[in-house]
Amino acid sequence: MNALNQQLSRREFLARTAAFAGMGATLAPLIANAGEAARPRDSRVSYYCNGEIHVGVPGRPEEKPLTTGHWDFKPSWSKTGNMLVFFRRLKNDPNVGKWITATCIINVDGTGFYQLSDGTYTDFNPTWTRDGRNTPLWNRKNAATGGYCIMAGKVGGKPGEEVALTDKRYSSWVHSAVSDGRLLVASAPPKLGRGYYLMTPNTGGELKFEPIECEMAKKGVLDRVSVSPSEKKICFEYQKGFKHSMIGRTLYIAEFDVQKRTITNAKPFANEAGKPFWFAYPRWIDGEAAVVYHSGETGKNQLYVYRLDDASTKRVSINATADYRYPHGEAAPC
Repeated sequence: MNALNQQLSRREFLARTAAFAGMGATLAPLIANAGEAARPRDSRVSYYCNGEIHVGVPGRPEEKPLTTGHWDFKPSWSKTGNMLVFFRRLKNDPNVGKWITATCIINVDGTGFYQLSDGTYTDFNPTWTRDGRNTPLWNRKNAATGGYCIMAGKVGGKPGEEVALTDKRYSSWVHSAVSDGRLLVASAPPKLGRGYYLMTPNTGGELKFEPIECEMAKKGVLDRVSVSPSEKKICFEYQKGFKHSMIGRTLYIAEFDVQKRTITNAKPFANEAGKPFWFAYPRWIDGEAAVVYHSGETGKNQLYVYRLDDASTKRVSINATADYRYPHGEAAPC
């Protein structure tokens, strides 16, 4: 009996081992794809295509544009996820700095369009605060000095209700924001000089500028800067030297310490060689698992996604003959 039991036990063991081996072969693709499934994917982006504002998932068929019949630029997605702020060009000029524009808001479903500014200024590159107040921000050119002033509006606001957050006597430009209410700005306050700062707004009162330390900023320009959702990373365009040119820039991702106010460990991920093309507007998507940006020649730009986990880059715009620009991730203010 003991010999029979031992024989049955051995047969049962072999049978179970074989079954498990077969199951392992069946599960192998699932195990291999587990990491793929765990990575966030398919968040939507807003973007410009041939002057119209679109919303969609990168790489998927395009839906009907939110705006038509105008030249609408640089949509930025509210943290609440239901609105876009952008600017509309009302008067063209070969010199972009002489455009006349209006800052506008539209719901992500294409309803509820309205203007925040009256269309008599040069208003550029809007974004939002991340402090829960959902405040739209933008940069207004000072025609007298050529510099810029940071403006703030409000959801549901009307032209003329916007307020200046910075002094017109020196130039300031808002790039991004952090959740404690501070804004990441390029500015030149008189007592501190030109640099990058976390600025605490104080309408009608004294502003607080806290310098950001970044070795790269000593040798060139950081532009179109975007803080990641966790506020631990940052992406930006980089131009060596200080002579302004949008062509040939390199795109970087770096570590960002919002408490120490440091940008460190910067690594290039697009156009490291500085080829003479437009590489621009890197923005976080899929949480911060990827960065979307546009690249190409004037009038022939396409959208690309760079994924951090495998350092891969893929073109995601659908129409190879259209002009795609200014992508921006869902519910992730610049």
